[in-house]
Amino acid sequence: MPAAAAEVSCGINKSVDNICRLSPDLLEEACQHILTYLQGRAAGVDSAQMSDSFQRAGVRLDHEALQHMIRFLLLTFRSAGKNNLSGDDLVSRLEESSNKWSKASLQVLHRLWSEHGASVHTQQEVQAMLSIGQLVDIQWKLGMAVTSDTCRSLNSPYVCLLLKIAEPSGQICLKSFEMTVPQFQNFHKQFKEMAAAMETV
Repeated sequence: MPAAAAEVSCGINKSVDNICRLSPDLLEEACQHILTYLQGRAAGVDSAQMSDSFQRAGVRLDHEALQHMIRFLLLTFRSAGKNNLSGDDLVSRLEESSNKWSKASLQVLHRLWSEHGASVHTQQEVQAMLSIGQLVDIQWKLGMAVTSDTCRSLNSPYVCLLLKIAEPSGQICLKSFEMTVPQFQNFHKQFKEMAAAMETV
């Protein structure tokens, strides 16, 4: 086994060991925090709150081990949501990734994923639809209208904008549209206001 693969496998096994140290109730509580976040009902996963719960239950995990465990569960549930896995499929994949799993831990994960997996998958689809691209380049040129729906008379000047956008998928696409000169002036003014606002951040 290459060194990098052995290191990843060791990291997974450590996280699994720490997960299996939790009682079923404590594991369920931790997973509920993560699933609530993945369903879009929380701004993030509060690791400090989770750490307090663990300490009250007598489970001692250092900060780094806790972060690794949270990251592992987040990635596991995200991947299961992306691939629309059933509870059985999730457990099979977990068993393939490590032989350290306890039966009780897998039962908790199976039950929670069977209850919440569909809503995590739906939330991921919504996020994918709402994700926006990044503006890479903008070009413009001034032209004279010969025919147009928005210009009242022919021979009116117009501005053609060409936007180059990097989509979340990684593809770059081009979008073009035309504006009257007053529309372009308003567009320019709004861009200046955005630039000024961003400088204050």
